[in-house]
Amino acid sequence: MSTKEKIQEQGSVDTLEQKNNEIVLYNDDVNTFDHVINTLIYACEHTPEQAEQCSIIVHYKGKCTVKTGAYKELEPRCSMLLDAGLSAEIV
Repeated sequence: MSTKEKIQEQGSVDTLEQKNNEIVLYNDDVNTFDHVINTLIYACEHTPEQAEQCSIIVHYKGKCTVKTGAYKELEPRCSMLLDAGLSAEIV
């Protein structure tokens, strides 16, 4: 019977961590559900179901994260939300 020796190699893995930012959408008393849903579909490329769920969360909870990613990717999307009259910010 032979014995096999297991050797575990030790190596380091360097990972480049990039901080993800979020677009947070806030509730207001001005915009309709349809407007918010259509804007999320356009600006954040949500599916109709995603946009509807986010609009409901915003309505009942006061805010909702609608998109996550690098700041430079989120900035134009957040600007589209603001231009449409929604209250949003990148955090």
